[in-house]
Amino acid sequence: MTMKHLAAALAALALALPAVAQTSQKISAGKSNEYGLVYSLPKTALDIYIEAEITDERPGEFYNYARRHLGITDAITAPRSSAVVKDVIIVPRGVADPDNRWVAQFKNGSSVFMNLTPENLPLSVNTDAKAPVTQPAIPVARPAEPSPLDSPEARQAVTQDMARSSATSKKAELAAQRIFELRETRSDILSGQVENPPADGNAMKLVLDNLAAQEAALTAMFAGVRQTRTEVRRYSFEPDSTDVAGEVVARLSAVDGLIEADNLAGSPISLDISVLERGELPVDEKGVTKTFPKGGVAYNIPGTALVSVSWQGRTVASAEVPVAQLGVVFGLNPVLFTDKKEPYSLIYDPTTGAVVKLEPAAQ
Repeated sequence: MTMKHLAAALAALALALPAVAQTSQKISAGKSNEYGLVYSLPKTALDIYIEAEITDERPGEFYNYARRHLGITDAITAPRSSAVVKDVIIVPRGVADPDNRWVAQFKNGSSVFMNLTPENLPLSVNTDAKAPVTQPAIPVARPAEPSPLDSPEARQAVTQDMARSSATSKKAELAAQRIFELRETRSDILSGQVENPPADGNAMKLVLDNLAAQEAALTAMFAGVRQTRTEVRRYSFEPDSTDVAGEVVARLSAVDGLIEADNLAGSPISLDISVLERGELPVDEKGVTKTFPKGGVAYNIPGTALVSVSWQGRTVASAEVPVAQLGVVFGLNPVLFTDKKEPYSLIYDPTTGAVVKLEPAAQ
């Protein structure tokens, strides 16, 4: 494979890579380090962001009278909680591989430099440019909205007769009557049949909103309350070079929400990894495998895997992901970066250690 072919074949890796804001440190080849730059190639970890939706239901005080007074047939009759997996985002991330450390050795007098992450992963050689990457949208946890019974209007809705009554059946009857009174009052305001109508549009809106909130609170006393919230947690997994089947990464509990994999109180959320392609060493024009150049600038040639996340027998997310562990390591001749006429620059994919761009450096 020629240098031109290598650059063309790997340029596509610049698209759709998972992104993180990269801080970097610059190291330069010089006498102090004997013109050798030390770094680690990454292995690929998987960050699994799981968004769960938890719904809590509780019956209203008058649920036994919901059908009789209001015709409600689906009133909540007992406390209940449920949870579902709403969304899953799969994000590959590069982590330093302690077994994959390298020294790129350059000739004396060269001025090659390399940008590294704080974890000593390579970002670029002979350029400050970094791989153009995009960050997928990660869901944000959302608390439950207050129930109608928690509003200030809920207290206004309880009449003195309701408060004085000791019989639940009588309270329910009075509450139902109050609901119909509120509906009638709203109808009269909208039709202009009240003696003292609101002064303007804003005043009318305030009055109507108040009436609606009181009605919602009284209705919740019959129908019950249903509140939904979401929570988001990240679970990380480091694959090896083999397929993975049914690896439990988390669990979902209707009571506790998202919990750890070893907590059997919830239903399992499992991970499957199927190897699609393994990275291979490059060959020359005759099909002979190339040898690693002496003191070469090492990079990963990753493989590809299909990563799937399942819950309750259905796949909730899947993605084809480049994985460093499914590939091999090769190197670029260090002379390429010290050529006086046309030195090259290199941009790495920090997730896999692959070559994103290899081109003549800007002079």
